[in-house]
Amino acid sequence: MTVDTSLGLLAGAITSGAAIPQVLRTFRTKQVRDLSIWQPILLDIGMSLWLAYGLLLNDLPLIAANSFSIICYSALIVMKVRYGREEDLPCRAEFDPE
Repeated sequence: MTVDTSLGLLAGAITSGAAIPQVLRTFRTKQVRDLSIWQPILLDIGMSLWLAYGLLLNDLPLIAANSFSIICYSALIVMKVRYGREEDLPCRAEFDPE
């Protein structure tokens, strides 16, 4: 493995790994009210273009990093939609007269 490939894989691992804390926290808390839906959507679009570029160049660091990031941010989009609906439901306590 060349130095540039190693450097690219390390950079990709660090930047892609940055999504993991948000994905895990969102999954654990099921709270998405403060998450913008547009940030992960735009990131997915941009990373899909980078992935296509990496595939055209057959560049392993671009392919690996963007594939992983697309999975993470797509998971955030799914959680935002799924858990966002649950947050919009009225709380049972709002209907209890006690």
